Amino acid sequence: MCGIAGYIDFERRSSSEDLIARVTAMTDRIRLRGPDDSGAWADAEAGVVLGHRRLSIIDLSPLGHQPMASADERFQIVFNGEIYNFAELRRELEALGHKFRGHSDTEVMLAAFVQWGVHDSLKRFVGMFAFALWDRRERKLTLARDRMGEKPLYYGWQGKAFLFGSELKALRAHPSFNASVDRGALALLMRHNYVPAPYSIFQGISKLKPGAFLELEASKTPGSEPVVREYWSLRDAAARGLAEPFNGTEAAATDELDRLLRQSVEGQMVADVPLGAFLSGGIDSSTIVGVMQALSSRPVKTFTIGFHEEGYNEAVHAKAVAQHLKTDHTELYVTPEEARAVIPKLPEIYDEPFSDSSQIPTFLVCELARRHVTVSLSGDAGDELFCGYPRYEAGFTLWRKVGWMPRPVRSGVGALVAVAPTSLLDRALSWQNPELGKTLRRRPTNSRWKAVSEVLKSRGFEDLYKGLMSHWKHPTELVPGSQEPPTALTDEKQWPAAPDILQRMMYLDMVSYLPDDILAKVDRAAMGVSLETRVPLLDYRIVEFAWRVPLSMKRREGKAKWLLRQVLHRYVPRELIERPKMGFGVPIDVWLRGPLKDWAESLISESRLMQEGYFSAQIVRQRWNEHLSGSIDWHYHLWDVLMFQAWLDASKQ
Repeated sequence: MCGIAGYIDFERRSSSEDLIARVTAMTDRIRLRGPDDSGAWADAEAGVVLGHRRLSIIDLSPLGHQPMASADERFQIVFNGEIYNFAELRRELEALGHKFRGHSDTEVMLAAFVQWGVHDSLKRFVGMFAFALWDRRERKLTLARDRMGEKPLYYGWQGKAFLFGSELKALRAHPSFNASVDRGALALLMRHNYVPAPYSIFQGISKLKPGAFLELEASKTPGSEPVVREYWSLRDAAARGLAEPFNGTEAAATDELDRLLRQSVEGQMVADVPLGAFLSGGIDSSTIVGVMQALSSRPVKTFTIGFHEEGYNEAVHAKAVAQHLKTDHTELYVTPEEARAVIPKLPEIYDEPFSDSSQIPTFLVCELARRHVTVSLSGDAGDELFCGYPRYEAGFTLWRKVGWMPRPVRSGVGALVAVAPTSLLDRALSWQNPELGKTLRRRPTNSRWKAVSEVLKSRGFEDLYKGLMSHWKHPTELVPGSQEPPTALTDEKQWPAAPDILQRMMYLDMVSYLPDDILAKVDRAAMGVSLETRVPLLDYRIVEFAWRVPLSMKRREGKAKWLLRQVLHRYVPRELIERPKMGFGVPIDVWLRGPLKDWAESLISESRLMQEGYFSAQIVRQRWNEHLSGSIDWHYHLWDVLMFQAWLDASKQ
């Protein structure tokens, strides 16, 4: 795991020394991504410069130093990530006559580009990565990102310089950087609690999408759009899986998933530094740790964060799993004061505004793991691959109840619900469906029927799901002068031809929520303490197999992740696992009414909001006052605003 940055200066007036000085200033901003070594390379004639920060994981010797040149000196690369099948590729390349000086995966990548070209090599790589490759013969820059988006990569024009880097803070260190906040991206942040790719919070700066590569020739004029193409598509993988479903028995499916998991975990346990795993005691992390321990001759190091607040603590379950597997387990119980102490660090850690509040415990468990290891495996992606989120069942149930209505009728009923007295609606629902009536009555009076009205007025299922996945339902009203750009949730051309709405929900999460929330959250938290994280469930062969698995093996009788559970039960007794799903969070709602009240008030005071002009002061203050009074819990919405405000505050310093 490393950090990369660089640019092409199309004015081409700078010396190599000046280019290297500037790129070093860029990589110094991301030194925590690579504290062990740094390097830079420049071609002043072409105006190109590559910078690198190294976190040494494989081949700790100077032979792993970057930027690295290919043996024929045609290519120069800076690379962030790991190629897990590099040993296999190396043997294949050696058989074709290639010689190697060291033992790094970077050197193998360069030989692959020489032998097979960039596009075909990308298809052969199994790993997580983001890299920049300069072709000295073709005078062409290539940027590429792994299939599922584990590693980040930003790029864009600033004046006559084309910039790229692992994080925005690296780009901001370039003297040409002068981007303004993109109000459309800010509206997306308010809806999703993250800015989805290809957008970034800054105008003119983009994120490279997962499974894509970008090419820019030095002969182009400044401002020319680079060519962006896919080398792997989740949409195509899903379509193939649905067209050619797995037709074997349940036992055969369990065997195949177990085999694929062992293959993936074994490849991801390769490291020349201490390695461990996060363990929450849930299905996903317990499966990964169970497989790791089965493959290991010594106890696997596992890490858990515990909280004293009931309802937020999974540590007791993780400890039981660790004791059964006989791992070398470390747990740390964190006080509320210790958790809140992370909040001032969040703008620097996350760099781009990000407001999933589980960012706090995620950083804490990364910090704990880094005291003992340099690499940690995680169980992320099990929910998206095997239908695990409770919202899948909720979305399916809601649409089954209202989707049969013609849209005009449904919208009309929704409009009536919006204006009808809540007491009358409560009595009607309790008479028609007592259990659902009880559930809705747990929500604050002012919001319970507003949610029902929004569902009824949905144009279709994807619109309903966008609502389920939204914090601010109408963010353009909150952000003056904004217009939401299209995303995977709104652009029908990006949707697969999946006949089942559960499949569509999983797909939409895999192309949006997973890379832009879950993976970004873990990457920034881990890199904030110089820890490499790996996600075995995101081996593309597992992803493609999961799309072949029929829904009946993913969700059965209301139970999520059925097939993954069958694999887990081979390693951990079901009685240690079978319990309701618990989120990974902290009580932000309570903190905002108590110890965080003054901090929040300073960030969203009416005078400040009006002066800055990014938000409607009236809307924010109304929700803040309602939250403080306890009449409505708006902590998700307020945290979105507060994290942007905290980021904006930090960016001025």
